[in-house]
Amino acid sequence: MTSLSALFHSFFKIGLFTFGGGYAMIPLIEAEIIDRRGWLAREEFLELLTLAQSSPGPIAINTSVFIGYKTRGIAGAAAAVCGAVLPSFAIILTIAIFFAQVRHNPVVDAAFKGMRPAVVALIVVPTIALARGMHPALIAVAVASALAVWGLGMSPIWLIAAGAAAGIVWTLKIGKEVRR
Repeated sequence: MTSLSALFHSFFKIGLFTFGGGYAMIPLIEAEIIDRRGWLAREEFLELLTLAQSSPGPIAINTSVFIGYKTRGIAGAAAAVCGAVLPSFAIILTIAIFFAQVRHNPVVDAAFKGMRPAVVALIVVPTIALARGMHPALIAVAVASALAVWGLGMSPIWLIAAGAAAGIVWTLKIGKEVRR
């Protein structure tokens, strides 16, 4: 059984070494939870990730809640969330205290500019990983959805709602055909 301290420690480590937000955490969460700890199967992780993306709130927190809950219930969810949030909270608090002194420091500015490409790569990697198991038609839908958001300014909320409705209709239709 997964211990609460192991959940806390794993998500604390992930939170401590991830810059760039929740999507940048996904490859680290995947490596820690699936490859290193073996707490979830890859398919199960992708399902939880899909759920985390469709739920309100930051994806890193949603993912930690779902993984913690899946492995140890409510206490596991609390341990995972605390582990994921504590490093960011401490770092932001420290930055807020000292920001006025370092905001015009060229070394700090250069460090953040240097991290930007790495953060982009950390966001692209899980996107490609999620697309690997998808049917080509679903990849086309994902690309069309991205273009609708970026090019047309369409609200992602409508796309998520339409996707959920289409998934329900598709499953009910396929389910009826399979039962026959």
